[in-house]
Amino acid sequence: MNQTKNDWSLTDCPRDAMQGLSGWVSTERKVAYLSALLKVGFDVLDAGSFVSPKAMPQMADTAEVLSLIPESATRILTIVANLRGATEAIDHGRPDILGFPFSISETFQQRNTGGGIDEAWKRLEAIQNAAKRSGREVVVYLSMGFGNPYGDAWSAELVGKWSRRLHEDLGVKTLALSDTVGRATPDLVQKVFQAVCSELPDLNVGAHLHGRMDHAKPLMKAAWLGGCRSFDGALGGHGGCPMAEDELVGNLPTEILMVAPVLWGGNRRDWNESALEKAQSIRASIFDQVK
Repeated sequence: MNQTKNDWSLTDCPRDAMQGLSGWVSTERKVAYLSALLKVGFDVLDAGSFVSPKAMPQMADTAEVLSLIPESATRILTIVANLRGATEAIDHGRPDILGFPFSISETFQQRNTGGGIDEAWKRLEAIQNAAKRSGREVVVYLSMGFGNPYGDAWSAELVGKWSRRLHEDLGVKTLALSDTVGRATPDLVQKVFQAVCSELPDLNVGAHLHGRMDHAKPLMKAAWLGGCRSFDGALGGHGGCPMAEDELVGNLPTEILMVAPVLWGGNRRDWNESALEKAQSIRASIFDQVK
């Protein structure tokens, strides 16, 4: 939990940026990119995933990448989809945080993890227990947090219901409300965050939003006004979930999120500008050449 209403945290998500690329990004280039990002000063780096390489072939070398990147004050997060992936991440030793995608859309949960909501609940319970025994944290990404394009039932009240259940019944401490397909509006974002943050003050509620570059400030401001103080982005605004739609919507650009909260009263953050410049150079070489 943040100490004051003006404190905030930022996660950069190179995993989310790269995972949908069809062209292979070499292990060496991933290591170089993540190594530069680790020096910028982000609170967390979403660095890879321990999932089936058939599902996410771009992340097949996560274990090797994590073994090669340097130590840093930035904490490492990896995505897992089941207990096997969580065990692999824990046994590896490097990830500090396990991220699990939990959707309130039955359709998307099936598409994303190969099992429905009931199965996801069982998987998350097992992951929570394994993480607790190993001293790891768990972040649950509540996907379809701002609408549902698949025809499943959706409402702000439903988001609140699932948030409460995850927090009270499974002991989830950190929940990232996620706009997986980039359909959220600022009004809706503020409404949902206000509802969840006010109802569950002991829950650390973050924002993982997708959208075009010009959406970044309005969406982030709406989340901020709703009480959110933890944000995810990807340098350059690349990426999105390949399991959601054919077109990758894109993440909110980290470089905008790095400075925007100051406009709304957030504490100013000090970033390593030379490391950021190096990371931007490597990022351009990856995403300009690999599609």
